[in-house]
Amino acid sequence: MNDDSVWKADRKHRVPTYDDIVKARSLLEGTVRKTPLQRSSTFSKLAGTNVFLKLECLQLTGSFKVRGALAKVGSLTEKQAGYGVIAASAGNHAQGVAFASARKNVPCTIVMPQNASPAKVAATRSYGAEVVQKGFNYDEAWEATQEIAKQEGKTIIHAFDDPDVIAGQGTIGLELMEDLAGADRVYLPVGGGGLAAGVSIAIKAKKPDIKIIGVESRAFPAMKESMAKGSLQSVKAGYTIADGISVKSPGKLTYEIVSKHLDDIVLVDDTAIVKTMFLLMERAKLVVEPAGAASLAYLLSNGHQAGKNEKVISLLSGGNVDMYLLGQVVAKGLMQMGRLVKIFILLPDKPGALKEVVDDIAELSVNIVEVEHDRLSANIPAGTAGVYLSLELENEKRSQKLLDFMKRKGIEFKVVS
Repeated sequence: MNDDSVWKADRKHRVPTYDDIVKARSLLEGTVRKTPLQRSSTFSKLAGTNVFLKLECLQLTGSFKVRGALAKVGSLTEKQAGYGVIAASAGNHAQGVAFASARKNVPCTIVMPQNASPAKVAATRSYGAEVVQKGFNYDEAWEATQEIAKQEGKTIIHAFDDPDVIAGQGTIGLELMEDLAGADRVYLPVGGGGLAAGVSIAIKAKKPDIKIIGVESRAFPAMKESMAKGSLQSVKAGYTIADGISVKSPGKLTYEIVSKHLDDIVLVDDTAIVKTMFLLMERAKLVVEPAGAASLAYLLSNGHQAGKNEKVISLLSGGNVDMYLLGQVVAKGLMQMGRLVKIFILLPDKPGALKEVVDDIAELSVNIVEVEHDRLSANIPAGTAGVYLSLELENEKRSQKLLDFMKRKGIEFKVVS
């Protein structure tokens, strides 16, 4: 066993400083991208304030996680590097650590759950990491990670509760202050708290009066509850599409930092996240993952809290989205905005019945994108046919106009989604 592989208590719980973040930046120089910070006219109008997007979704490996991973790997002793590193992750942390290890020629093992996305497993392997699949969730993978590290002397790279990782994530804060020193508020996603901890240290050191607001999933309000109760709390596992911030308990170190530096923790639900992801794709041509869109989702839903003349930064932390989920986001986003309506109509099973309905709908220049007939289901009476129509419209107002029109025409229907 390599004694250097085990975190010593004073090392693990050392609170990183502004100088540590500056040092971490020197380790990242020439490797990570300084991602753009750009004002969005579209989202400024929607939020009622001046919105600037920090595009960490365009970072190497598609996420901010590579910053912390590079900072940690770059801080290893020669002995530690020789034994290699290990991490538990089913997502962005896995790819960040794998990439960082490849850049430094450090042997890397990533433990992923057995039910991890094949695409994420393949992406992690593509950076040269050895992928070991253990357990059926993160907690079981984490247990396996600790066992392997103990047996083989590997250094564990924690996803968030590590001072070097936090310092690496804090380099984003340095960039924000360079590009928009006059910012009034920063909204960023919070899961385990590594990103929020690092960014808040960097920003508050230079501008203590800036408001930093963390955004958690309503299904996993672990940091919010911890701050409210004044001690580290765990929450029951809920469900959210924002798996990047679905953390049952924040880190001890990150909680200590976040509770000191963050001005507030707010919550956002999946409905707002889906709509925001859709708008980012359509309006800004940006693919942003659910956790990465959380801060903007909250801002768009609650923009009235910020003054019209304030400069507000929304940190889009990652862009790694499962392609199947992306398809659902597009469909659900269209439905939320009233631009895609699916209706069910029960018609006589005779020639021309459907044509009459279609001709009526065509009067409003509505695009029919899908037609599905159902004659065999138990709820379809003999002699009739159930028809599902997916209709594309310009906006919610036009959708309502269509439904009102169909009622006047005497067409019996129900909206199914």
